[in-house]
Amino acid sequence: MKTLLLVEDERDLLQNNRTFFEARGYAVLTAETLKEAREQLAARAPDAILLDIMLPDGLGLDLLRELREKGDHTPVLLLTAWGRPQNIAEGLRAGANDYLPKPFDYDVLLARVETMIRNVERIPETITKGALKLDLAASEAFVSGEDLLLTPKQFSLLLHFVQHEGQTMAAEYLYKKIWGKPLNRDSGALKSAVSQMRRKLAGSGYAISSERGVGYCFEKE
Repeated sequence: MKTLLLVEDERDLLQNNRTFFEARGYAVLTAETLKEAREQLAARAPDAILLDIMLPDGLGLDLLRELREKGDHTPVLLLTAWGRPQNIAEGLRAGANDYLPKPFDYDVLLARVETMIRNVERIPETITKGALKLDLAASEAFVSGEDLLLTPKQFSLLLHFVQHEGQTMAAEYLYKKIWGKPLNRDSGALKSAVSQMRRKLAGSGYAISSERGVGYCFEKE
């Protein structure tokens, strides 16, 4: 049985959503605030999260960013009245897997949730490149069995490199993708992460090359 966490402050809608998913065989956890959502997540890991953006004690996007920064890849569907293109773009850049504006059709909602969970189940538990191994569930990386001791940001950056092997990606793109905000001429964090990763990748058979003014590329040595 799959478990959903519904984070919604409209009680009638929350109850309707809970009844709908329970009738379709899901176990359902509920939260009306960010505080309650964090408590639920600390007690049990759901298979997917339906997250409202506007909550009494803050923005759902803040919780979403917290999860992604910790390396938590639980699929998240933003379910909100914020339906403007810029709102959608902000949510997706923060790490959401999908977005459905209110009011919504329940058949569409169910299909979106099923697709999210199915897509996550297709992701392998580990990725191996030469002597480099990434454990996606634990957000850990190893070279010849030795833990690289990466921070959550470093792991997310390395995973993105590995998933785009051979592609040159601009610093601006990488910073916005991993840190969730514009570079704004401050490339120190990205440069530091890449520098440390280069040292830790020694002996893996792979390296991160760079071309000034163009970007970074993960490739075989």
